[in-house]
Amino acid sequence: MPSHRSQPNARPTLAIDVGGGTQDILLWQPDVPIENCVKLVLPSQTVVVATRIRRCTSQGLPIFLTGNLMGGGACVQAVQEHLKRGYPVYASLEAALTIYDNLDRVKNMGVTLVENSPPEATPLIMGDVDLTALTKALAPFEVDLPDSHAVAVQDHGFSPLGSNRLFRFRIWRDFLDRGGSLDQLWYREPPDYLTRMIAVQRDLPGALVMDTGAAAILGALCDPLVAEKTEEGVVVLNLGNQHAVASLVFRSRIVGIYEHHTGCLSVAKLHDHIERFCQGTLSDEEVFSDHGHGCVTLPQARDMSSFATVVVTGPQRHLAKSLGYYFAAPYGDMMLSGCFGLIRAATGAI
Repeated sequence: MPSHRSQPNARPTLAIDVGGGTQDILLWQPDVPIENCVKLVLPSQTVVVATRIRRCTSQGLPIFLTGNLMGGGACVQAVQEHLKRGYPVYASLEAALTIYDNLDRVKNMGVTLVENSPPEATPLIMGDVDLTALTKALAPFEVDLPDSHAVAVQDHGFSPLGSNRLFRFRIWRDFLDRGGSLDQLWYREPPDYLTRMIAVQRDLPGALVMDTGAAAILGALCDPLVAEKTEEGVVVLNLGNQHAVASLVFRSRIVGIYEHHTGCLSVAKLHDHIERFCQGTLSDEEVFSDHGHGCVTLPQARDMSSFATVVVTGPQRHLAKSLGYYFAAPYGDMMLSGCFGLIRAATGAI
């Protein structure tokens, strides 16, 4: 497990946990108590871009998507609405990959791929991180941003010809096959199929990158009670705005992963899935057929512990309010679990 002790050479680091609804931000400084560090919860860039697209739609303006590959969701829905209204959408190749990995599919939906903006189109800059806007927002408070960055995004992986849900869960399976060590949850040099993480590094060279689910797991472990429970086995459940990710954590390893879409889960279904996930009786096929990603519980997990403690974090944690699970509060802040995980990965100092 990455060190939880203070590191004397740790650098100030900007952590950004990019979700489907919010981007959670922590400006960590080693010489400042973490409770006093600058923290922000802002709309995620996909929500920001979607708002800008809909403004153009209301005015009947053609748009040109430029910039970088980023997370889809809200902004892709806004593009589809713009096209349905009969208004042109142009896009650079890199920005178009936000919509689909398969560019033929992007063109077939009505998007015109171009290198430069047509003169009549309104340019809209894509990207998961807007460091310029953040710098301007904090300048009046005399806050300068550090040049060390750690960013979490939900990367399905590049899968132009197949299901991105299957491809994403294959990445989790590969992680478990490599031993599931907690210190393998982040990247300084992500593999070439993690195109969203690579896009973040194009905007922020040298940034540490990791998956939002992985960041939430590490962040929850910053809660002392959760860290203690890893000795007997603990279930860490992150209920994000779009994705629910649960992991079986035993000491310094993950021995099971479950991922579904939060919007597909009722309280009863969530409870049932978590129970059977721990027991190893919830099948991968059942979760995928229910429009989720998948589920795998390693055989040795049932020999290690009972995984009796379920720990919850994430903005949709109210879904588990009646289930008697423990709500993790690392450093007293339930919304910044992912940021704490990023700082832990990047600095080893918390």
